Amino acid sequence: MSEVTAQQVSALRKTTGAGMMDAKRALEETGGDVDRAKDLLREKGLASAAKRTGRATEQGSIGSYLHFQADRPVIGVLVELASETDFVAKSVEFQDAANDIAMHVAAARPRWVRREDVPDDALDKERELIAAQARNEGKPEAVIEKIVEGRIGSFYEDNVLYDQPFVNPGKFEGTVGALIQNMVATMGESISVTRISRLAVGEEPE
Repeated sequence: MSEVTAQQVSALRKTTGAGMMDAKRALEETGGDVDRAKDLLREKGLASAAKRTGRATEQGSIGSYLHFQADRPVIGVLVELASETDFVAKSVEFQDAANDIAMHVAAARPRWVRREDVPDDALDKERELIAAQARNEGKPEAVIEKIVEGRIGSFYEDNVLYDQPFVNPGKFEGTVGALIQNMVATMGESISVTRISRLAVGEEPE
């Protein structure tokens, strides 16, 4: 097996955000095959991604997106994507992801980042509307509660960023939440969207 060079380790760290020793071990285990090393880092990362979630994220980057119409911007989005270290935050992959999520927010118009961010009164109102709709459809009272729980998932998908299917499946197929978890697995540290802001010409702020 050929010896792993410092240049190979540095290149792998640059593309994945992995730690130096993790990158070195992955290259050693794969005989210097960079593509296989990337896959190995991702596999190992997915197994421990849940452990990283919740660790302090005091670094990060601001993603942005402007949507133009008739040569003028009509939609603007800012997204704060947080990480544990500035090393990861400064990587091209991290900053591209922040901008991609901003583009998603422009198109999908989420109102909240996570389910726990949804106010109780908004959730209660939605449950009442679903229940009323089910009664209008003639559903028996005994099954309305189950119907409400089943349909509330659609409400989350429409309004909660992490529950929404990512708008560019060519880059990532799955929800935005799954995209974030994939970044956690690949880059080796806790990553999360902490704030989103969307402005559109002529739209009332929510």
